[in-house]
Amino acid sequence: MIGMSVKRMFFDRKAVTSRVDRAARRVLSKFGAFVRRRAKSSIHKRKRASAPGEPPSSHSGLLRRFIFFGYDRTRRSVVIGPQMLNQKIGDAPHALEHGGTSTVVEGLRSRRGKRRVKISARPFMGPAFERERPKLPKMWANSVR
Repeated sequence: MIGMSVKRMFFDRKAVTSRVDRAARRVLSKFGAFVRRRAKSSIHKRKRASAPGEPPSSHSGLLRRFIFFGYDRTRRSVVIGPQMLNQKIGDAPHALEHGGTSTVVEGLRSRRGKRRVKISARPFMGPAFERERPKLPKMWANSVR
C-alpha cells in the first residue's frame, strides 16, 4: 500500500460521468437518426389520402421534410418529431399522430375561409419508435469507453 495513492483506488467521478455523458449523447443521437429515417420513409408522397391507422400521405412533402431529432443535454434524452411550421391555426402533426381536429384554410386570398375538420389517427412517429426500440440495447453495448 505504500506508494499507492488513495485516489487511484476509487473511480475518478468526473472522468466517468463525462464518458457516460458522451456515450449517451452518441447512442441517443444515433437512435434519434434511425427513428427519424424510419418515420420519414413510412410517409409516402402521393395525391390520395391514407387510410386511418396507416402512416399519412404527404401531398406537398412538408411533413417528411420537417421531421427532426435533437439531443437534450439537460434531460439526457433525445427528442424526435415533426417541427411546428409557422402556422397560427391547427396542429396537424399532433392530429395526424393521435387523431383530433385541425383547422383547414380553403380558397384564394380574396375569398379565404377556415373550417374545422376531424382527422382520424394516422400514426407515424410511434410505430417508427417501436420498430427501432429493440435495437437500442445493442447500441448501448460497449458504448462507454
